[in-house]
Amino acid sequence: MAISRKVREQMNDSSWIRRMFEEGIELRKIHGAENVFDLSLGNPLLEPPDEFRTQLARLLANETPGTHRYMPNGGFPEVRASVAEVLAEESGVPITGAEILMTVGAAGAINTILRSILDQDDEVVLIAPYFAEYIFYVQHQAGVVKEAQCDENWIPDIESLEAAIGPRTRAVIINSPNNPTGVIYPDSSIRAIAKTLQRAEEKYGIEIYLISDEPYRKLIYSDAPYPFIFDHHKRSVVATSHSKDLGLAGERIGYAAVNPYDPGKNDLMDALNFSLRTLGFVNAPALMQRAVAGIQRATVDIDIYRKKRDLLHGALTDIGYECVKPDGAFYLFPKSPIPDETDFVAQLQKELVLVVPGVGFGTPGFFRASYCVDDWVIEGSIEGFRKVFQKTRG
Repeated sequence: MAISRKVREQMNDSSWIRRMFEEGIELRKIHGAENVFDLSLGNPLLEPPDEFRTQLARLLANETPGTHRYMPNGGFPEVRASVAEVLAEESGVPITGAEILMTVGAAGAINTILRSILDQDDEVVLIAPYFAEYIFYVQHQAGVVKEAQCDENWIPDIESLEAAIGPRTRAVIINSPNNPTGVIYPDSSIRAIAKTLQRAEEKYGIEIYLISDEPYRKLIYSDAPYPFIFDHHKRSVVATSHSKDLGLAGERIGYAAVNPYDPGKNDLMDALNFSLRTLGFVNAPALMQRAVAGIQRATVDIDIYRKKRDLLHGALTDIGYECVKPDGAFYLFPKSPIPDETDFVAQLQKELVLVVPGVGFGTPGFFRASYCVDDWVIEGSIEGFRKVFQKTRG
């Protein structure tokens, strides 16, 4: 056996998204790329805004000495200050650069946070449906995953969350806007989650971190203010990236923001800096730090994603699919017309339409369709969705 048993098991468990990706490659070879309608991947379609190119060109034309050298592990102080300024403005919480850690994307932020707070067999609660990679992030840091559930509108079920928390709970991860549902957890839900954590802390004599994964925070289609976690639970950390809001997924740039009200924030920041270094990230990419520092208020054109959401959601619900209309991100999570959504996905694949079964997100019976694709992909998929729906409903 050339690789570890644990990694082999994890590779098998994570095979759904990888399998759909590989199937898409093969189908394109056989049928031509223009005839395959791949809604399986969350790969941002939109190019970075003009502000990014302007900033990048300016940096390259006027590089200051030391631009590409090592810096403090947490990032350039002036970059952290710029990020904190805008985050404080958005959240209404007095965050400073001292509470910001620049990271290699949101994934790097979450792994760094978990490395900093977990001991062997400590538990982390995930709320299904959830981004499947969370499981492996927890396992890589010797943690144990526990699951809580959502209601029919994809809002966290507080009773389920309370039942999932025990004396070994160290963190709860939430993701809003959510991948795969696109639902935004309302402020009332965040408040209820925080109170549940605080009751558990008192009951078990422990400290529980609320980790909020927010890479879609600026991809929101309503005018309602985003419900930040900081005012609700002192032991809270935000992990985010600019993969989606600036279209920079391949550049791997994000940050972690520690709640300034956390009485243990200094210890946590020290641990985050140490973990970032010893996990092998060392620091976030230097050029990308400087590039995003001055464009924290910029985003891609969100209206383009809104129109794609409306196109796909309208078409599927007209056919008869049941689907909560999302307020953010770029995914739909409809109910499968048959109980076994893996069979449904296989039938859809025969029509050259690719989606991901809900079992890959901890919620069987549903499927994820990504609309961060060209309109022709969405439009071309509709007939396949119709044929399989009618066939399965017979």
